[in-house]
Parts: sequence; structure tokens; C-alpha cells
Amino acid sequence: MIKAHGVSWRYGANPVIDGVSVTAQPGRVLGLIGPNGSGKTTLLRLLYGALRSPTGSVTVDGSALTALSPREAALRMAVVVQETGGETALTVAEMVLLGRGPHLSTFQRTGRADHEIAARCLARVGATHLGPRAFGGLSGGERQRVLIARALAQQATHLLLDEPTNHLDIRYQHEVLALVRGLGTCSVVVLHDLNLAARYCDDLVLLGTGGVAAAGPVDEVLDPAILEPVYGIGIKRLDLDGHLHLLFQPLEETVA
Repeated sequence: MIKAHGVSWRYGANPVIDGVSVTAQPGRVLGLIGPNGSGKTTLLRLLYGALRSPTGSVTVDGSALTALSPREAALRMAVVVQETGGETALTVAEMVLLGRGPHLSTFQRTGRADHEIAARCLARVGATHLGPRAFGGLSGGERQRVLIARALAQQATHLLLDEPTNHLDIRYQHEVLALVRGLGTCSVVVLHDLNLAARYCDDLVLLGTGGVAAAGPVDEVLDPAILEPVYGIGIKRLDLDGHLHLLFQPLEETVA
């Protein structure tokens, strides 16, 4: 479980997150949603410690995040950030092996078991064929899948992902999120696509201007009456074959 209580962050004089409290439950996928600039990525960074809130606290399974060593934090939380496109001479297989780092002592080298875990994780994201290739030569979508494989190789009890479906085609968007949902870990995912959030998240936190506009189970948060004022667009909700779907249209068209 990851719990944030009263966390805040500002860039200069502009508060982005102001006294926000969220809880990510064991075995459930928590989606962070909201319009551009609402603080989704900032909140995620506060949850895994890339940013340290000047207010409130963050705990991981009851332990204060600030009290964990980098290795202890890495054993508990695996993080997939937005793909930056930085160059590296590593192969894909070597990149995924980096996920085994927290499980090794200072001078210990990866062994057969680590290589087998890395290979299984590449297979789980449909990227076994990429193993020998240079990571720097991959497309954006291929890189994203490899970074998710690296996080899986970390075998942490919590998984945090910042827009993991960026650069992925429709098939892999669904495959990756279905994989995350099937892991049974405590997962936190930043998503822009509300229909993907509806299908693969258990709980949602909807961020508005400076804070939480709504939080709770998917069915409660994805209410057009809640979403429309935050996103500024007309929304119609449909329930088809047991799945929730949202349709969007500009507000001026709904008025007309």
C-alpha cells in the first residue's frame, strides 16, 4: 500500500499539487487522471520520492518513504517514467537486466537466475525478439515495452507508471495495461485515455486545479457530471457488454 497524506508541490509561485491525499491499495490498480497541467506526473513523482513534498507524508506499507534507503525503495517500488529517448550503448537484454540491480550486493554480478528472469519479463511484454538489439536504436513504442520489462524484472511489490501507453499502438496499449492489471501488485498508473482507465483500473483519482476533484472506484469517478466541469467537454457514458465507455463532444455541440 502507498499512502500520501497532505502532499504538495509548486513550481515557482504556482502550486501544482496542494494538500493532496491518495491511497493505492494492495492488489489494485490506481489510475491518476486529469487534464494537462493538473499535476498527474508531479503526484506520481511525489509517491515514489523523485520529489519530496514540503508538507504531509508518503508511506509504503507503513514505512515512511523518507526513511527508506535507495535500495530498500527499489525493492518495494519499480518505476516506469515517460520514455526520454536518451542514447545508450546497452542492448535490450542488458537494459532489462538493470532491473535486477536491487537484488544484488555491491560487487555481485548477475547470474543465470537473473538472466532467466529478464528473459521471462521480455517475453511478457512481447519483446523477446528485441533482446540482442541496441536499446538506442529502438522506436519509441519498443523502448516503452523494454522499460516495462525492466520494471517487471525488478520484482518489486509496487509498480508506478507514467503514461505507459505512450507511443504504443492500440494492440499494445491494451496488452500492456492488461499485463499490469494481471500482476496482482499495488500499481499506480498515470493515464490520459479515460476509456483505458475505465477498462484496466480499479480506482481513480481525478485531479483538477491544484487538488483532487474526485476519488474512488472507477464507476463512481467516471460520472459525466463530475468529469465535464474538469475537462471542459461534453461526455456521454455508455455501458456495453459489461464495460464502461465514454464518448466526447465539444460543449457547444451539446448545447446546440
